[in-house]
Amino acid sequence: MSSGFHVRRADLDNADDAAAIVRLLDAYSRDPRGGGDPLPDAVQARLVPGLRAHPMARVWLAIADGRAVGVCVGFIGFSTFRAMPLLNLHDVAVLREARGRGAGRALLAAAAAGAAAEGCCKLTLEVQDDNHPALGLYRSCGFEDVRYGDSGPTRFLSKALPAAAPVGSDNR
Repeated sequence: MSSGFHVRRADLDNADDAAAIVRLLDAYSRDPRGGGDPLPDAVQARLVPGLRAHPMARVWLAIADGRAVGVCVGFIGFSTFRAMPLLNLHDVAVLREARGRGAGRALLAAAAAGAAAEGCCKLTLEVQDDNHPALGLYRSCGFEDVRYGDSGPTRFLSKALPAAAPVGSDNR
């Protein structure tokens, strides 16, 4: 596999791009960092239609040798402290065989350029404390812990909510 990557916005209406997004996010989900389990079939079926229906979704693909090897999924949000839009990077995933060759860096650069073009004031993301390769990449690309005044680093927390049936589901 070459070390050169071409990154472009994914076309969510293109069947090849849609399949690549599902394949890449499933590969990430199967990785120990993503939980180690495949994406359930129902999630795979809802993934791209859900992204397509979300007006603030932004997706980029890293292509090497004609094949998508990385994906970056983000969502435009809003910074209340800056009163400006921001781009939260929800997933940055690169296939194991393409890691360490610049795909992640190229995806982050494309996301930053896309966010800047949309008037965003910053990029945000979450990363596991012990994911040292990803932390190294993110820090080398200018990401840092969020601190307000003399506070410690900001934590990303989550609370699961009762599952709502997706539109058009049969509630199984």
